[in-house]
Amino acid sequence: MGLTTEQVSLVQTSWAKCVPIADVAADLFYNKLFELDPELRPLFPADLADQKKKLMNMITVAVDGLSDLAALVPAVQDLGKRHAVYYKVTAPMFDTVGAALLDTLEKGLGEAWDAEHKEAWTLVYGVLSKTMIDAGDAAVKAA
Repeated sequence: MGLTTEQVSLVQTSWAKCVPIADVAADLFYNKLFELDPELRPLFPADLADQKKKLMNMITVAVDGLSDLAALVPAVQDLGKRHAVYYKVTAPMFDTVGAALLDTLEKGLGEAWDAEHKEAWTLVYGVLSKTMIDAGDAAVKAA
């Protein structure tokens, strides 16, 4: 994956600071996501409460899984397949999600957010989103 031990640690320790404010972080994320691309809103249920919990849980699983990539990659591939096949998520949408995630982290972490955190999170998101996109593209072609 190309992540250093320090970058994994930065992502994991910074996410641990977001977990206690999960409700606020989820609100920040979806508000920013729909601000960046209002056309994404119809892809989600009217009541986002369950979706917000799913998002925060999935990020937690992914962040924790950075310590065991062999177990994480198949789960991320499955997630990519589901998003592509069932929700019709396309590759460009991942850029918007990434921007919303980084914005959420910056706001949620405040002064704890710095260039090193941004670099580590950008790298992690880039690798995980590419894994999802590749798996989703393959699933769509196979369907």
